[in-house]
Amino acid sequence: MEEKEREGLPNLQWFPGHMKKAQRLIEENLKLVDVAIELLDARIPYSSANPMLAEIIKDKPRLVALNKSDLADPEQTRAWVAYFKSQGIAAVSIDSLNGKGMKQLVKLAEDLARPKTEKLVSKGGKARAARCMILGIPNVGKSSLINRLAGSAKAKAADKPGVTRAKQWIKLGSNLDLLDMPGILWPKFEDMTVGLKLAFTGAINDDIYDREKVTALLLETLRRDHPERLTERFKFKGELPATGLELLEAVGRKRGCLVKGGVVDLEKAVNIVLTEFRSGKLGAVTLDEVPAEEKAEAAEGSEKKLD
Repeated sequence: MEEKEREGLPNLQWFPGHMKKAQRLIEENLKLVDVAIELLDARIPYSSANPMLAEIIKDKPRLVALNKSDLADPEQTRAWVAYFKSQGIAAVSIDSLNGKGMKQLVKLAEDLARPKTEKLVSKGGKARAARCMILGIPNVGKSSLINRLAGSAKAKAADKPGVTRAKQWIKLGSNLDLLDMPGILWPKFEDMTVGLKLAFTGAINDDIYDREKVTALLLETLRRDHPERLTERFKFKGELPATGLELLEAVGRKRGCLVKGGVVDLEKAVNIVLTEFRSGKLGAVTLDEVPAEEKAEAAEGSEKKLD
């Protein structure tokens, strides 16, 4: 986003006290695991990556899992997987709700843990399962992933940030043990567009920002990058309204969100837009681009199909 486009953006920050506690919990328990699995939102692989985690994880083997891939542009997801691999980081595209990529995720985790587990055996220790820590920002799908892998509702899942509050071990057969950790954001978003994209996707609590303004900005983004999605979903005819607020009002009229005097109930319109965007009803959208200097290499990797 250009500098002029950044002007007037809401400065979204959200770092509740329990997240500082979660950070300490991660640091204290990292020594217990062989591999750190960082779960990212495939729609915003850059914006959903906590920059603090790289420093916390340090030399621990790391696996990036791009979750919610069903909601993201498939070509962009392949490019992002290729990008992470070009950086020497194992990566996989997954959809925890529908089970896509689960076998590949487990295999990569086991492969990354093998040097540690084999070393233990070579020194006379007892063979054990690979131990992995699941990390990620709130509402990225950690609980849904664990439930899918475990085959039952082991972890508490909900479509709102900040549900998982404490660590818990989940045993997955004889080859893999997972340590689930609370979702953690970071104290300050240096780039205001990062906070905005986190709000678009539901990673930030909806109660802490101006939902009307943020939704108008989301509509402006979609109008710029995917106007056909808005036209198709909301049955617009002709040229789309010029601004996000005008688009929001037009959506409200299309969906009958009217109160006395024919005035649009903007709160209802906001709920419609956010719900339909976050559920994928506005199409598969990726909001973060692969870093420009890596696009050529990532594009080459995007030709390879993922399981």
